[in-house]
Amino acid sequence: MIVLKATQEHIVAALQSVAGIVERRHTLPILANVMIQKTGTALQLTTSDLEIQIRTEASLGGDSGNFSTTVGARKLMDILKSMPSDQTVSLESNQNKLLLKSGKSRFTLQTLPAEDFPLVQESASFGPLFSIPQKTLKTLLQQISFAMAVHDIRYYLNGILFVAEGKQLSLVATDGHRLAFTSATLEVEVPKQEVILPRKTVLELLRLLSDKEGNIDMQFASNQARFSFDGKEFVTKLVEGKFPDYNRVIPKSHKNTVTLGRTALLTTLQRTAILTSDKFKGVRINLEPGLLRVASSNAEQEEAVDEIEIDYAGDSIEIGFNVSYLIDVLVNMSDDMVRMDLADSNSSVLVTIPDNNFFKYVVMPMRI
Repeated sequence: MIVLKATQEHIVAALQSVAGIVERRHTLPILANVMIQKTGTALQLTTSDLEIQIRTEASLGGDSGNFSTTVGARKLMDILKSMPSDQTVSLESNQNKLLLKSGKSRFTLQTLPAEDFPLVQESASFGPLFSIPQKTLKTLLQQISFAMAVHDIRYYLNGILFVAEGKQLSLVATDGHRLAFTSATLEVEVPKQEVILPRKTVLELLRLLSDKEGNIDMQFASNQARFSFDGKEFVTKLVEGKFPDYNRVIPKSHKNTVTLGRTALLTTLQRTAILTSDKFKGVRINLEPGLLRVASSNAEQEEAVDEIEIDYAGDSIEIGFNVSYLIDVLVNMSDDMVRMDLADSNSSVLVTIPDNNFFKYVVMPMRI
């Protein structure tokens, strides 16, 4: 049976949409495979790592009939990528193997039975379905995903908090030193739901979401989230645990405010960061009427000082920061201007976008 017959670029596009979660090494060898299911002329590709499962439907030709198997996802992808994009590729079933033909090339691939493939058991009780544009969710994730923790023992920080309530979807990420918050308006009202998406899920969504028109449908259960978009269905386990109360972390009444150009501040911080030590990424920021000064030094007694003229008439403040935390937020913004609210040298700073109440970023100071 010819399972599929299409151009290389069409097959690669379908395979790429599911292959991102496949681990090269796994205790279960079958999890390195992609499950191929043919029902009539409809073809489904499914991958899983036991915590995330991605399924996509594709029209890739071939014979009509019922057939299912699993084959090494990365190996198949590597073979396909070595071929021209406009070349026709076919996959044929041949006993317990798949025969891949393209031009004068032939590859015989070992398979494992589809009935052994461990599918994620989907929750029976998902909450109400709601949608937002794919582009909106991608933007929200890009704005805050850098603030997620990496391998923190406080496992609930290794991901992003999604809060859907009324007509608002809020996303929050924190690693304990900084916190990023962003939100968007929903078209329908939904009852309050809070879930923590794991880091791997967030990164995979960022890879798959497109800037094109089209919505993404979301549903949350107590232990799972389900996303549907562009013919793909994405099911993921959630992180269990209590996320910190982000509302208590976001400052409400810092009296000193400065608005300045994002690019000017970013380049100043990047320059002074050169002379910080690798372990100790500290910079000193001095804020005084009309002037913002950034200074750094390292163990070799080298120093950097840079100044920006600003429109500011508040208190004089000297405050220390991990420069990476400030650079991260500025790199991930696209706006021309940035606003900083400060109280004193011991209080966190609030970074926002002027005339935008949807995005907030909080950084704790450090002693220098």
